[in-house]
Amino acid sequence: MDIRHDWTTGRVENLYHLPLTELLFRAQTVHRRHHDPETVQRCTLLSIKTGGCPEDCAYCPQSARYHTGVERDDLLTPEAVLAAARAARANGSTRFCMGAAWREVHDGPAFDAVLAMVADVAGLGMEVCTTLGMLTAEQARRLKSAGLTAYNHNLDTSPEFYPKIITTRTYQERLDTLQRVQDAGISVCCGGIVGMGESARDRCAMLAQLGQLTPHPESLPVNVLVRTPGTPLAGAADLDPIELVRTVASARLVVPEARVRLSAGRLALTAEAQALCFMAGANSIFSGEKLLTSPNPTVDDDQQLMERLGLRFQA
Repeated sequence: MDIRHDWTTGRVENLYHLPLTELLFRAQTVHRRHHDPETVQRCTLLSIKTGGCPEDCAYCPQSARYHTGVERDDLLTPEAVLAAARAARANGSTRFCMGAAWREVHDGPAFDAVLAMVADVAGLGMEVCTTLGMLTAEQARRLKSAGLTAYNHNLDTSPEFYPKIITTRTYQERLDTLQRVQDAGISVCCGGIVGMGESARDRCAMLAQLGQLTPHPESLPVNVLVRTPGTPLAGAADLDPIELVRTVASARLVVPEARVRLSAGRLALTAEAQALCFMAGANSIFSGEKLLTSPNPTVDDDQQLMERLGLRFQA
């Protein structure tokens, strides 16, 4: 399948609803054309500023609007972040991601500290990614100059379902930030969350949006909702793991060259479900016991899973 940017929701739906064996065959064929099917990238995500976010994202334990037990912490020091990055590299991660619970970036000492963190991690020879909320064009250029590899800014879901999840930031504002990132020459890391009560059509509509980006996202994280007490989505229904597999396979077909990353929610997945996701074209995971504030499999657990599946981590 050629790289294309004219994806529509209907076209993605036609793939998503194929018989599962056919969908996996097509996804695996495309995956092998663009990637080594035996390797998985290991990434680490660190919360550099936790809690107190003014947004109302219905899934997020870091929102100041909800009582979730997540304490508000100040921005970490560049020295602490560099130490964490060195530890991540020693544990086999080749990409280090830093997340701050901000609605948008404000110029000043905090942003200057983040720029120093980016430069430090880049100096380790690691890919470096940040997720800091909305950016101006000048801020994106400064991050690029500091050595940023990629900027994460998820769409979360479809344009239609989005207002049921977030009211404090528009869908267009997310797309505008992605455009500023791309204009600055930074790769885009952009995906979404499944299991929030959205329909299969919503998942396909989100993927169509990602497929229309030029260029495509360099990485596409697929998160499974981690239901946190105190958030509006704490009582969301379980997601059928096969729907996750269909989402991963469809993502692989829509953005063939991207790393499709299994992100939050892996603790809720069996080894068999994760194996199916790798068969469907996932080729990256977040490693470490915590993703921002959510629990995650341990480094040893992931190593054992790779050994069971006969896969290896990217060096």
